Amino acid sequence: MGVTTGHVKRAFKYRFHPTDVQAAEPSRAFGCVRKVYNLALAARTEAWARKERVNYSQASGMLTVWKKTEELAFLGEVSSVPLQQCLRHLQAAFSNFFGKRAKYPRFKSRKKSRKSAEYTGSGFRFRDGKLTLAKMAGPLDIVWSRPLPEGSLPSMVTVSQDAAGRWFVSLLCEDPNVVPLPAVGTALGIDAGLDRLTTRLVRENQTLVIENLTVRTMVKNRGLARAVSDAAWRQMRRMLEHEAAWYGRDLVVVDRWFPSSKLCSHCGSLAGKMPLSVRAWTCEGCGTIHDRDVNAAKNLLAAGRAVAACGAGVRPQRRTPGGQSAMKQETPRPEP
Repeated sequence: MGVTTGHVKRAFKYRFHPTDVQAAEPSRAFGCVRKVYNLALAARTEAWARKERVNYSQASGMLTVWKKTEELAFLGEVSSVPLQQCLRHLQAAFSNFFGKRAKYPRFKSRKKSRKSAEYTGSGFRFRDGKLTLAKMAGPLDIVWSRPLPEGSLPSMVTVSQDAAGRWFVSLLCEDPNVVPLPAVGTALGIDAGLDRLTTRLVRENQTLVIENLTVRTMVKNRGLARAVSDAAWRQMRRMLEHEAAWYGRDLVVVDRWFPSSKLCSHCGSLAGKMPLSVRAWTCEGCGTIHDRDVNAAKNLLAAGRAVAACGAGVRPQRRTPGGQSAMKQETPRPEP
């Protein structure tokens, strides 16, 4: 298999220090983005209740109407680009929902939602290494902690502010230094206890399989939360996703309820309760002695290969199978 020559797009994030006048524009945009997203979600939810669907084009038409009302005239005071972008994100959220890949979209909260606004090409100007956003008179004071790829121009700019009030700008650029790697025949299952760097994993394996662990739901279990934190699981998954996309690798995500630790990778027997303190165990079915993490990685790899081969989801059986595999194939149902 040959290597493609297309360049990969990467986001380069920097701190910047806006003047009071410059800070006012994105601050207004943050609020307007949240408002438009919630208005569009409400409109689409009402349509959904009537068994109707509203697409991006229709939502964009609604935005035009909202701007002309007295109550929402303030939406016209900010760049229209981030507002259109939030409608595109909502469209993607609904596409994932209809495709049974995500839950129904949620409304954005003033306190909890991320403060950010996206600007596509028509919403900013980048010349001579200086970035100026729409509706701003001058360029941003950016701390260029690292250079952009030589000759690359940003295709999208995201402005954000964190909880501490710090301002960031992220520039999406093509990076000619990152190209897909030659295909290899190896695959790897990755357990939450893994402590290796991600780039090496991606370079050495064509397929990587991980569990769909939700850190927020695991903090209730102090031991498991500590293990996940030690492995920097959230960061590692994000890096794996990016690097797999950059280098032409496959990343397979397995249901977080799949009993990878308790399932014997040798005979398929399913053990009973197994607290995190148990680092090694002996299978009652075949007598195989397992290292917990190694066994889990083997099971994840097998499950990932099944997903890749069949295009199906993997979910656990809810009762001990008595020596049979604790993995079922779940074929996606067509959308009605």
